[in-house]
Amino acid sequence: MMSKRVMVFKALTIAGSDSGGGAGIQADLKTFYALGVYGLTVVTAVTAQNTVEVRSIYPLPSEAVRCQLEAVAYDIGFDSAKTGMIYDADQVDVIAEFFTKNHKPLVVDPVSRATVGAELSTSRAYEALKYKLIPLASVVTPNIDEASILAGFRIEDLEDAIKAAEVIAELGCDYVVVKGGHLKGDRVIDIVYRRGGVRFLESVRVEDGTHGAGCSFSAAITAYIARGLSIDESIDRAKEFIVDAIRFSEPVGKGVKPVNPLATLYRDSERFRVLSILEEALLRIKSLKGFSKLIPEVRSNLVMSLPYPRGLEDVAGYPSRIAPYRDSVEAFSKPEFGASRHLARAILELQKLGFDIRSAINLKYSDEVIEACRRIGFKVGFYDRREEPEGVKRVEGATIPWGIRRAVESLGGCRPDVVYHMGDWGKEPMILLLGRDPLDVVDKLNAILKILEG
Repeated sequence: MMSKRVMVFKALTIAGSDSGGGAGIQADLKTFYALGVYGLTVVTAVTAQNTVEVRSIYPLPSEAVRCQLEAVAYDIGFDSAKTGMIYDADQVDVIAEFFTKNHKPLVVDPVSRATVGAELSTSRAYEALKYKLIPLASVVTPNIDEASILAGFRIEDLEDAIKAAEVIAELGCDYVVVKGGHLKGDRVIDIVYRRGGVRFLESVRVEDGTHGAGCSFSAAITAYIARGLSIDESIDRAKEFIVDAIRFSEPVGKGVKPVNPLATLYRDSERFRVLSILEEALLRIKSLKGFSKLIPEVRSNLVMSLPYPRGLEDVAGYPSRIAPYRDSVEAFSKPEFGASRHLARAILELQKLGFDIRSAINLKYSDEVIEACRRIGFKVGFYDRREEPEGVKRVEGATIPWGIRRAVESLGGCRPDVVYHMGDWGKEPMILLLGRDPLDVVDKLNAILKILEG
C-alpha cells in the first residue's frame, strides 16, 4: 500500500549570511519555517556582523552562486523565490540569467545597506539589479532610502513615495511595495502599487526591533506566494506577519533588536495558553465563597488578551458569561476569542496606555467592595459616565476607552487595579477588577472576599 504524498511548499532565498542571525539568510529561513514552507538557500556573501556593526563582508564568486541555483533547481525545485543582499554585478548577471530561463514568482528586496550602516551592495551591482533583475520581479520591496535610489529622487513624504513606486514599476515589475517605516508619523504607511493602482497598508509604529524587518517581510511575501496565495493577499498577510515580528522582538546583543519571525508561532501557542488559563481561573472562582453575590445584573465575564493584541478578536472570554448556579457560579460555554466587547475594550485601552494588564472581570458595584479594595491597597480609579462628551457617545465603542482614560487620570497616571463607575441612565454601575492574567485577577478577588467576610 502506497503512503499518501504530502504537499510540501518550497521557497528559495538568495541572500547573504548574517552571523548575528537577525537578517539575511537566517531571517528568511526562520520566516519560511514559521509559515510552513520548506526553505532553500543560495548564499551570495558571508558577513561578519552582530547587532552593533558589520565587521567584514566576503562575497562569493558568481560561479558559486550559479552552482547553488542549478543544484537546488535540478533536484528539489521551488514554488517562489526572493533576493536580498547581492553584492556585485556578476552575481546579479547570474541570477537574472537563471530567472530568465526559469519563470518562477520572484520577490526582489533591493538591499543596499545594513541596519547598522554598512554598504551591502556595490553601486555597479545596484545598477545591474535595477535594469536586469527588477524587470523579472513579481514584487519589489524597497524601503524609502532604496526607493529613492531606484527612482532617482529623494522621497520626503507619502506623495513622493507614490511617485517613486510609479517610476520603479516602469522598470517592468508587477508590484512595488514602498515600505514607509522611514517616513515620519505615528503610523507606518506602506505603498502598494500595481499598474497605475495604489493602495495603502497602515500599522502602528513600533520603534524597536527593526533589524531584519525588510528581509522577513519580503520572505513572508515569498512564503505566502509559495503556498498559493495571490500576490495581493500575500502582501497583506506579510504586513500582519512583520508587525507581530517587530512587536515580539527581544534584545540579543548590545545594539539593534532583531525582529522575531517566529512570533506567529508564539501567538498560536499563546492562544491555547490563554484559553487554558481562563478555564483554570474559572475553576478557582467556583471555589470562592460568596462570589455569586458580586455578579451584576448583566452577569460577569472574565477575559484575557494575547500579548500585543491587534483588536477585539485577540481577547478571549466566555460567550455565555458567568452566572450564579446552585451554590456556586457557572459559565455554560468554553472560553472563546472575540467573546467580549466591553471588557476587551477596557484592557485594550489600558495596554495602549502602557500598562501590563491583560485580564479583567466585571463585578456588581457596592461601596463595601470599593472600601475593601482600598483597605487592601489596590489603586482604585473612577470615572463618571454622566460627564461623557456627546462626541464620544456618538462613536460606537468609544465610551469605555474614554472612561478608562479618565480613571487613569484620576490616579495621576498610575497603574489601576480597579476601575469603577456609578452608571448612567439605563447603565448599571460597575466595577472592573484588573490583573496581569486571570489568575492574578482571581487572587485579587479572593483578597476582596476575605475582607467582606470579616
